[in-house]
Amino acid sequence: MLLLPPLLYAVAMLRFRQAWQQLPMLPALPHLTNPNPSAFSVLDIDLPKLSVLIAARNEAENLPGLLQDLEAQTLPAAQFEVIVVDDHSSDATASLVRQSAEQVPFKLRLLPLADDPKQGTGKKAALEAALTVAQAPWIVCTDADCRVPADWLWLHALAAADPATQFVSGPVRLMGSGWLAQLQALEMAGLVGVGAACIGQKAPTMCNGANLGYRRSTFAAVGGFTGNTHLASGDDEFLLHKMQQRYPSGIQFLKEAKATVSTAAQGTISSLLRQRVRWASKWPHYQTAAPKRLAVLVLLANMALFLGLFSLLLWSAIWPWVAGGWLLKLGADILFLRPVLQLLGRGELLWWLLPLQLLYAPYALAVALAARRGQYQWKGRQVQ
Repeated sequence: MLLLPPLLYAVAMLRFRQAWQQLPMLPALPHLTNPNPSAFSVLDIDLPKLSVLIAARNEAENLPGLLQDLEAQTLPAAQFEVIVVDDHSSDATASLVRQSAEQVPFKLRLLPLADDPKQGTGKKAALEAALTVAQAPWIVCTDADCRVPADWLWLHALAAADPATQFVSGPVRLMGSGWLAQLQALEMAGLVGVGAACIGQKAPTMCNGANLGYRRSTFAAVGGFTGNTHLASGDDEFLLHKMQQRYPSGIQFLKEAKATVSTAAQGTISSLLRQRVRWASKWPHYQTAAPKRLAVLVLLANMALFLGLFSLLLWSAIWPWVAGGWLLKLGADILFLRPVLQLLGRGELLWWLLPLQLLYAPYALAVALAARRGQYQWKGRQVQ
C-alpha cells in the first residue's frame, strides 16, 4: 500500500510532463526588446487594448516597483490603462497612486473602495469595482507586490489577439534568499507547472491571480465571482473553472519566460502558513472534480513516503518498498520540474527537492487541517 500512491503520482507526473511539452507557444515573434508595432502588422495581428487591474491594501512600499515596471513596458502606453483599487489602506497607497498618475505615460486611475461602502472589502470586491470602470476588452491582473518584465503586456496582448482565447494563465516565480524562500520557490514552480499541464490536458485545476488575463465580456457571461463572493480567496481559480466549463477550448497558458511575474516569498513560517491556509480554504468549494482529485493524490503520495520512513523503525524488511516509493516520487518530480524551472529561470532549485520532500508531508497535513477551520488572518483582517 505504501508504494501505490507514489506509483499513481509518478504516472500523473509523467502525463503532466508530456502535457507541458505539448503546450502551444505563441507565434514566432520579432525581437521583443523594444518591439515595433509594424512587425506585428506583418504577422497580421490586431492587438487588443488592455486594462490592468491591481487590488492594493497597504502596498505603498511595493507599488513603486510595479509602477516602474509598467512604465517600462514595451507595449505602447496608448494600448493599456492601469486601475489601482485601494482596499481601505491605512498607509500612503492612495496618495502614491495619485502622485504617480501625473507622471507615468500610461493612463493610471485610483479607485478607492472606501468611497462606496456598498462595494465591500477584499480582492474580489476590488476587482469587481475595477471592472465596472475598465474600458478595454481584455483584462490583465497582477498583485501590487509583484514585479513584471518589460514584455509582459506585449505577450498578454498577443495571447489575447486570438478570438478563441477567453482566459490566459501566466507563470509566476517566487524570489528571496534563505532556505525558506528556496523551498517556497520550488513548491510554487510545481504549482505553476501542474496548473499549466492541466490546462494543456483540458482539465484546468489551478492558476495564480498574480499573472492572468481574461476577456471582459466572458467574465460577465459566466457571472463573474457569483457563487463564491463570500470566500476571500479564489478570485483566480473559481473564475478559471467557470470559464473552462463555458469555453472548454478557450483556456491558454502563457508559456513564455518573458511573461513571468516575480513576487517575494513569505519571510516567516507563520506568514507562509497563513498564506497557504488561505489558498487551501477554497478547496472544499470547488465545483469541478479535477482539483480535488489532484489534491488528494498529492497528499496521499507525500504521506505514504513519510509513513514509510516511520514504518522502517518497526519493519526494516520493507526497505525495498520504501526506497522504491521515494525513487518513484523524486524521479517523477525531477523529470517534471526540470523544464518548468528552466522556463522560470530557477534551475538551481532542483537541489532543494529532497529537503522539501522531507518536510512536505507534515507541512501539507498541517495546512489541510488548519484550512478546515475556515478561519485565518490576512492583510490585517480576520477572515471567516
